[in-house]
Amino acid sequence: MPMPEKVSATKPLILVVDDYDDSREMYAELLKASGFRVAEARDGRQSLEKAQELMPDLVLMDLTLPEMDGLEATRRLKLDPRTRNIPVVALSGHDAGALGKGMADTHWAAFLTKPCMPEALLAELKRALAATRAN
Repeated sequence: MPMPEKVSATKPLILVVDDYDDSREMYAELLKASGFRVAEARDGRQSLEKAQELMPDLVLMDLTLPEMDGLEATRRLKLDPRTRNIPVVALSGHDAGALGKGMADTHWAAFLTKPCMPEALLAELKRALAATRAN
């Protein structure tokens, strides 16, 4: 695991969305230890509320969620002028091909299949953040 860095307001804010407490907390701890600021949401509706309130630099979105799934939450984030430019990295126990219909209009910055190695997750998040800054 990476060495903890001092976290400040200049560090990117990642919104971690997962309905399983253990998974959400594991990702949050990894990200904090890697120098990110972290906010958390438990379902799709809460992810929209927190994204609009906090304007995170990136959303790490589980796709299988109660209330509103991650596909719909991502669509709504991308339709909202306030949040459309926030990159969303999808995280799912299913591979992208298994999700099929509805995938084309999600506009994810990346798609990762659970379980994924911490290094792979961090690399994708950093890539997505760098791509957003370049635009």
